[in-house]
Amino acid sequence: MADIFSPVSSSRTTCGSLLRDLQKIWDEIGEGDSERDKMLLQLEQECLDIYRRKVELTRKYKADLLQSVSDAESEITNLVSALGENVSCSRGNGTLKKQISAVKPVLEDLRLKKQERMKDFHETQMQIARIRAEIAGICSSDKFTDPQVNENDLTMKRLGELKSHLKELQSEKSLRLQKVNSNIAMIHDLSVVMAMDFFEIINDVHPSLSASTNAQSKSISNDTFARLAGVINSLKQEKHQRLQKLQGLGRTLSDLWELMDIDPEERRRWDHITSLSSSRVDDVSKQGCLALEVIEQTELEVERLSVLKISKLKELIFKRQNELEEIYRGVHMDVDSEAARQILAGLIESGNVDLSDLLSSMDDQINKAKEEALSRKDILEKVERWKCASEEEKWLDEYEKDENRYNAGRGAHKNLKRAEKARVLVSKISSIVENLTVKVKAWESERGVPFLYEKEPLLETLDEYTLLRQEREEDKRRSREQKRLHEQYAAEQEAIYGSKPSAKKPLGQIGNTLAGTPAGRRVNTPGHHAVSGGKERRESRLHYVTPINYVALAKDDSASRGY
Repeated sequence: MADIFSPVSSSRTTCGSLLRDLQKIWDEIGEGDSERDKMLLQLEQECLDIYRRKVELTRKYKADLLQSVSDAESEITNLVSALGENVSCSRGNGTLKKQISAVKPVLEDLRLKKQERMKDFHETQMQIARIRAEIAGICSSDKFTDPQVNENDLTMKRLGELKSHLKELQSEKSLRLQKVNSNIAMIHDLSVVMAMDFFEIINDVHPSLSASTNAQSKSISNDTFARLAGVINSLKQEKHQRLQKLQGLGRTLSDLWELMDIDPEERRRWDHITSLSSSRVDDVSKQGCLALEVIEQTELEVERLSVLKISKLKELIFKRQNELEEIYRGVHMDVDSEAARQILAGLIESGNVDLSDLLSSMDDQINKAKEEALSRKDILEKVERWKCASEEEKWLDEYEKDENRYNAGRGAHKNLKRAEKARVLVSKISSIVENLTVKVKAWESERGVPFLYEKEPLLETLDEYTLLRQEREEDKRRSREQKRLHEQYAAEQEAIYGSKPSAKKPLGQIGNTLAGTPAGRRVNTPGHHAVSGGKERRESRLHYVTPINYVALAKDDSASRGY
């Protein structure tokens, strides 16, 4: 207690000394007692006021200390709640300053944790906000707002939720970046194939996509994806159209090459075009193979060959006409070559018809002519068989009229051999004609048109031939009957009057007769097949049966052909 009041005792001693000094001064002045009492009373009042103020200040200081302790405890409680920390703090029963000293370290530690936690929350929320802004396509800083941290919820659980959400956003961003890079790579491949400016295309979608140095800065917004998808779809359509165009040009080139028989060495210059003819659009990846320049060059080549094609087509059209005429002539069908060529020339000169279509029409006509020729083949073979048999019949008639046919001489044995074969063949003429007639009738019934042979209906020709042959047979029969009657009459006369020496022929006449037999040449014996005027008319229509260059000796093996 003495220690506490020692400063007060010292102060009182000093005050007493000062009071004595004041009394001494008053004495020297001659101050009265009333004045002295008044002054002393004033001094005591001033001292009381000073003490009173000091007490009030001290009380206020105490209240502030109590408030500080209470605020510290309240702040600690709030921080513990916000941070989710399990911290216990007691101020104890000591003085206020000791109580403050007890809670102050805890409070400072919690404040430090709060600052660190606030920093983690801010960084996490900032990253979340940035990724969301990138996904939303917000790039400008004036549209980007700094996220506010909720100081009342700074728990590790909440921070973990934010970091988990951030991880999900980062994963989504990574997937979006991969998708963006994949789309960019696809656009690059399409641009390379079509020789287009890749950077210009990408920059039109979004400027950040052409900055290949920093992949993180690439736009990953939904709008960017939509633009990329639109560009890819447009490029794929363009690629498909260009491929179709080049494939069409390639087929046209191949057709023109085949049409004009272009040299293989020249064709190899366009292998990069013709190789695309069977390619699928997804398989075409060669750099620049679908460039506009390639298409333009191919179009120029097609135009050049198309100009040459016209003259070549004219040549081919007339070549096809020759082929058509050969087919018709080969099967003895009527064709007006001169009129057909004049019609073709008129169509070509008029310019009103597509030469390719005309050539295709000629090909169709040739195919139809071949089909027609094939349908006539069997009948024509039988016609040839009939013609050969008729020719052999005519030769046999001439041969049998030769009285010296059995005389020894050059070629006599060949004529005898041929006559044997001819008789076998002639015996089959009736069946040959009958079978041929049946075939022709069946052919005409199937097609509804007459079968023409050398501009004449073949059935009429066969009917006239049959009638003519019957008349010849009747003539032969009458001739044999007359000969028999003549020989009988000669025998009767000989029996009555005796035989007469026969006139001898000159020696050389025998050789001439043998040399003049049908084996060496065709013999037109006067009076042969003498018939009525109608018969001669029919014979004149049958002259086509025997070719004018027919050689009799070529028929030695006719009987061995299976007739």
